[in-house]
Amino acid sequence: MNPVEWFNDLSEGVTNTVFYSVSIAGADLPLIVVWLVVAGAFFTVWLGFMQVRGPKLSIDLVKGKYSDPNDAGEVTHFQALATAVSGTVGLGNIAGVAIAISLGGPGATFWMILAGLLGMATKMAECMMGVKYRRRHADGSVSGGPMYYLRDGLADRGYGTAGKVLAVLFAIFMIGGAVGGGNMFQSNQATAQIVAVTGGEDSFLADVPWVVGLVFAALAGAVIIGGIKSIARVTEKIVPFMAVLYILACIVVLVWNISSIPTAIGSIFSGAFSPEGVAGGAIGALIVGFQRAAFSNEAGLGSASVAHSAVKTEEPATEGFVAMLEPFIDTVVICTMTALTIVITGAYTNPDASELGGVALTSNAFETVLPWFPTVLAVAVVLFAFSTMISWSYYGMKATGYMFGDSRLAENVFKVVFLVFTVIGSAAALGPVINFSDSMIFLMSLPNLVGLYIMAPEIRNVISSYFDRVQSGEVQQVAEPVH
Repeated sequence: MNPVEWFNDLSEGVTNTVFYSVSIAGADLPLIVVWLVVAGAFFTVWLGFMQVRGPKLSIDLVKGKYSDPNDAGEVTHFQALATAVSGTVGLGNIAGVAIAISLGGPGATFWMILAGLLGMATKMAECMMGVKYRRRHADGSVSGGPMYYLRDGLADRGYGTAGKVLAVLFAIFMIGGAVGGGNMFQSNQATAQIVAVTGGEDSFLADVPWVVGLVFAALAGAVIIGGIKSIARVTEKIVPFMAVLYILACIVVLVWNISSIPTAIGSIFSGAFSPEGVAGGAIGALIVGFQRAAFSNEAGLGSASVAHSAVKTEEPATEGFVAMLEPFIDTVVICTMTALTIVITGAYTNPDASELGGVALTSNAFETVLPWFPTVLAVAVVLFAFSTMISWSYYGMKATGYMFGDSRLAENVFKVVFLVFTVIGSAAALGPVINFSDSMIFLMSLPNLVGLYIMAPEIRNVISSYFDRVQSGEVQQVAEPVH
């Protein structure tokens, strides 16, 4: 067997194992999705429904009302949030939602929102722990994330050996996910969209897609070489711009079809409990919605904890509250806007909807009002892909550094390897590679959530203590908010 065939077989085996599904009411339910959603439900209850009680504090923290510029760390709360959001808001928000509705009907939207709300609690837990157990270096930089809280947090509880094993496994999975799903896939899909809007098969880029990859690599390299501060400066500008651009396009479609909004919302709620023509009925819609949310906001995977660990703060709980906003922005806002646009235009009722690519279906929905939308979509896809790439480069870099004793040399070597694969991804056939790297990304949730369950009492104590101190006035806002 040649190496390519061997890898293809390996990829298929790993993918089938990680995304092992059981059939419920005629719909396939991947157990990894259950693992993530159950964690969200557990931490929602365990932390006292902080999604309901804490949003005001979360927003105040992002505004810098409790920030001290002299605190240890490298980026502000807003920059950390922007970097982490840029890693989750991506092509899945455009293409994945379209596929979910074509399979699960409008009702999938309701369950997607619910899963996103539950995921807010998991994000809060993992990002708070990332700050609590981060490592500060002599040059002022920091390293944090599940690798560190699994190793050190579990060691504090007498599970030192298990913690080290889980931390190494997590780092390996994150490196694989960063190179594939966080890089090659993004480069490949962005290149495909650029080729499509510049003439498709007749485009001058059709025969040399690697040229686009080189441009991406050059731009990404200019950002990631500077580390988290450079990445944060870029993402804090790109993320608001791309989100506003995309949401405005959605609003134009919704306003154009304003008289149909009540009917669309009604179909989402009715479809959640009594869908017609959906495999598995209500259970099928629930499964598709939960799966889309889990794949989109990454709550429970631990990836965002790496970015949030670099924040300037002496209170780990603050970053838990900030991180809680991520699934809300990613799933409850952006994914829902995509879903409403598709439902209100009826694009999902196209007999060929399930066969169209997700991006094509979303594009069809927008084109009913905005004939020039493919150009806007191309800009959105490129921005979403680029922001995801630079965020995941940081995740992979920190995982590599951890594997080699926080080595700066190892981190720099990873940057070079990452950029090489950016070019490869733009021109390669990625089926097995993406399946394998997606598996790596979701495997991150296994060691991460095991550790969070074990450390659950500490998580609740830290978050509840800080929230109570803010409510009592013991923690005061700063005179001049730090943005």
